[in-house]
Amino acid sequence: MECTVSWTGANQAGGSRSGMTFLAETGSGHTLVMDGAPDAAKPENGGANLAPRPMETVLAGTGGCTAYDVVLILKRGRHDVRGCSVKLTSERADTDPKVFTRIHMHFVVTGRGLAASAVERAIAMSHDKYCSATIMLGKTAEITTSFELQEA
Repeated sequence: MECTVSWTGANQAGGSRSGMTFLAETGSGHTLVMDGAPDAAKPENGGANLAPRPMETVLAGTGGCTAYDVVLILKRGRHDVRGCSVKLTSERADTDPKVFTRIHMHFVVTGRGLAASAVERAIAMSHDKYCSATIMLGKTAEITTSFELQEA
């Protein structure tokens, strides 16, 4: 797996070196834009709020990784899963490096006749065995989960 991340401020007209927007080009041929928050104290160091922050993309990738697992595990178990979303809320350290210290994942799984035990098992399997992102972030963050079922 590979990814190239380039600062777009370095390519602005006139050679200006401002802004904190970055373009990520993934090995699978996709692009992702990231930006920083505006910095009122030092505007030259801040972003323009044009795209997600890099750490937001880490959180989003973690949600995608675990939701993917949950859906796949349920489908492989021949459960009639129709939808899955996960809302991640997090806390970060107050000082650098501002790693995630707590992450809560709340899943909403929709399907027909889904057993709570099957969903709980799928979430646990993702959390404990399959989701690389969750397992990595679990080295610095306390990760908790909850879920609700919705009948389709």
